[in-house]
Amino acid sequence: MNELRISALQFNIEWENKAKNLQRAEKLIESLSGKTDIAVLPEMFTTGFSMNSRQLAEPTSGETVQLLHQWASEFKMAISGSFIAEENNSFYNRGFFITPEKGEFFYDKHHLFRIGDEGKSFSSGNKSLIIPYKEWNIRLLICYDLRFPVWARNVNNNYDLLIYTANWPASRAHVWKTLLAARAIENMAYVCGANRIGGIHKDNIFEYAGNSQILDAKGKVLATTKDFKEDICTATLNLRELQNFRTKFPAWQDADSFSISL
Repeated sequence: MNELRISALQFNIEWENKAKNLQRAEKLIESLSGKTDIAVLPEMFTTGFSMNSRQLAEPTSGETVQLLHQWASEFKMAISGSFIAEENNSFYNRGFFITPEKGEFFYDKHHLFRIGDEGKSFSSGNKSLIIPYKEWNIRLLICYDLRFPVWARNVNNNYDLLIYTANWPASRAHVWKTLLAARAIENMAYVCGANRIGGIHKDNIFEYAGNSQILDAKGKVLATTKDFKEDICTATLNLRELQNFRTKFPAWQDADSFSISL
């Protein structure tokens, strides 16, 4: 499939209210039926960026993933994002990519947000994930991962599309936009960043502006959402155009080799 439609969904996540957030996400996803191939939800879309992992975690066989499978099948699109997961008495900020064909892929956030004490409530993932979907190769990462280019490095064009699901505060919106463009340019890949809007987080108040964006491999913004408003942006990506660009401008062939020590 040469073309791929992708949508970034931003909405106000009600603090630790799974039922309400699942209901809101379903309505937004349903509104995209027949209009997109991939819907990307914000990070921890069912709870907000909560550190109450023991109280809120689910297994991958739990309600959230079951509903994601139901929506993907019913509305005929893949769905991506993250939720609080439990596995073998450990807790993870777990990214997901659920397909209409009942495929499921999971990635555990590698870089835990030190300032928010995420590492005290969650375990760090140590495996990268590349998802084959509709002839595309897709890399899924989560929020704070955006700041670390080595972890996202596209070696020998292993992926074509990089997805970031996030809860990124408005106070660092310029950083968010700059790093999304940088990851697109240096990796010669499309990038989709889906962020939330809204409000209250733990005992403090954080503003989330959204600023969800879809960019091409030159860092050009193809689609973006309205700031501070529930919104969806959609763009059509073209794999042949990306491959032609990589052929005409093969900077990836001159990349430095490296290894990651975990």
